[in-house]
Amino acid sequence: MRAVDFDEPGGPEVLRLIETSIPTINENEVLIKVASAGVNRPDIIQRQGNYPAPPGHSKILGLEVSGIVEKTGNKVKKFLEGDKVGALVNGGGYAEFCKANESSVFHIPKNISFEEAACIPECFFTAWSNIVMRGKLKKKKTILIHGGTSGIGIASIQIAKLFESYILTTVGNSKKVSFCKKIGVNKTINYNESDFFKEIKNSEINGVDLILDFIGGNYINKNINLLNNDGKLVNIGFQNGSKTEINLMKVMLKRLTITGSTLRIREDSFKSKILNDLVKFVFPEIEKRKIKIFIDSIYNLDDVVNAHKRIEEGKHIGKIVLNI
Repeated sequence: MRAVDFDEPGGPEVLRLIETSIPTINENEVLIKVASAGVNRPDIIQRQGNYPAPPGHSKILGLEVSGIVEKTGNKVKKFLEGDKVGALVNGGGYAEFCKANESSVFHIPKNISFEEAACIPECFFTAWSNIVMRGKLKKKKTILIHGGTSGIGIASIQIAKLFESYILTTVGNSKKVSFCKKIGVNKTINYNESDFFKEIKNSEINGVDLILDFIGGNYINKNINLLNNDGKLVNIGFQNGSKTEINLMKVMLKRLTITGSTLRIREDSFKSKILNDLVKFVFPEIEKRKIKIFIDSIYNLDDVVNAHKRIEEGKHIGKIVLNI
């Protein structure tokens, strides 16, 4: 089968197509003939050499796929050969075939394409597990989601709308501000034009109940200072660095929770719990088109270099997809 590989870490140009063996599945796994694969920030970090595949995970890039079931393990009960599925995978998505544990595979919701289905796993699993399961989002609370036009940002915004949240977000240009307004964000701040901390503090909101952040760096203290009493800060990445000095007295006096998570290394049973919630609460909204999958651009597998360049530019709105 064809797959994407690289010999040494580096820029997008290190990526190349190779011929390699089709993965062998165990009794609890499904082999998927891949139609589409999502491109995500962790793929970039892994390619750069800063996020090696955990032990037992495929070294091939790609954490989410859609396609058709080619083969099932002896103990797989929910899927048959020929089923149209999506899956959160432990790497291996940038290839013609990819394996996945049954617990992270789902039948594609009605009325969506393979390209759209490939955009669901990484972003909606991450968004739900962090703002609902970990962040304990309640109805009619105020939430700040940094990076509102990223895949995770858009998924988080639409999930927050299910909870009738007052939603704030940060983006980097006026086009992204307009997009966020169209999908129902209450307040969008262009961080290249103003300081989000000052904008919120000087507004009628003043503080927020929950923050989802993958920026880190100088955002960390601003986030802490924006939180209301009993507020929660959930970190899912640190693009600007993970080290800073904080005043824990503020955490104590406001009874704050500072937490974070990463999805890839979690056990299959945890990912299964997330999927069960998504199937129950999110997939019906996707089928009704109340939750939409926004695709920025689609590339063929042999154009993977340009797909990575696109995500690194930071100009995309929505997901970048590879068609296999």
